[in-house]
Amino acid sequence: MSENRNSDVAAVDHLVEQYNQLSTEIAKVIVGQQDVVKSVVLSIFSKGHCLLVGVPGLAKTLLVNTIAQTLGLDFNRIQFTPDLMPSDITGSEILDENRQFKFIKGPLFANIVLADEINRTPPKTQAALLEAMQEKSVTAAGRHFKLPSPFFVLATQNPIEQEGTYALPEAQLDRFMFNIKVDYPSFQEEVDIVKATTTGVEATVNQVFSADEIEAIQALVRRIPVADNVVEYAVKLTNATRPNTENSSDFVNQYIGWGAGPRASQFLILGAKAHAAIQGKYSPDIEDVQAVADSVLRHRIVRTYRAEAEGVKVEDIIKEIS
Repeated sequence: MSENRNSDVAAVDHLVEQYNQLSTEIAKVIVGQQDVVKSVVLSIFSKGHCLLVGVPGLAKTLLVNTIAQTLGLDFNRIQFTPDLMPSDITGSEILDENRQFKFIKGPLFANIVLADEINRTPPKTQAALLEAMQEKSVTAAGRHFKLPSPFFVLATQNPIEQEGTYALPEAQLDRFMFNIKVDYPSFQEEVDIVKATTTGVEATVNQVFSADEIEAIQALVRRIPVADNVVEYAVKLTNATRPNTENSSDFVNQYIGWGAGPRASQFLILGAKAHAAIQGKYSPDIEDVQAVADSVLRHRIVRTYRAEAEGVKVEDIIKEIS
């Protein structure tokens, strides 16, 4: 047992070096957005999916593509549109030259799938993506096909455009480990972006990880021990989001219409483990849970009309209860 523990300690130390190298490589292309990059990488290390929410032009697609390159993973981008059908993403059968039906795999068959503007496609196609996210497989033409491993869906969504969109159902939102807010760059960051992108010189990034290493890190994250008080804190935090329950406060009853489910507690602990690991810690503490709380809970809390009318944001609610 002690040998396994020592090997995990060495693995965490090595992960810190690799993560720092990864951050350096990504910074060659992506200016700023360190918190966004960290959250995406944490979700991948935790075997979770991400929803990136931000207005157009904030380099969300470039960020995902760059991360895929540095992680050594296959990458496909799907532009979601109102006329996109399930078979357009899962694949379909064709009749080949031998008059035999042959399944042609769709763009979902990749390690990292960027679902661009996911809320622009109808529920039927969203449901096909939901199966892939949850089961890591697709059903097409009556047959079951396993998706490559590792597999992640990184979806983007424009928060300001509502016309011609289909709101994601709560069941699908709950499948995303993180809801990551992508904000505008600072003034100096925007100056650096303009300088870097208007010269005709393209930066190249080097691969830091391989698919096998990613899977090894995912296994490592799950082996990291967690103290009981940290688990209890994560569960209490999730419980605190549920209105009209035994332990809910007046603040929660007034401003939350619907709270987070048990999956939030699981993701809080997994995210805290991964966050601790990249910091060089061998076990997470309460601060690691708080570090991922916004991203885990943001899309799992439904505010009341009173909260919206009074301008109480989800982040304000999370800060109040944590």
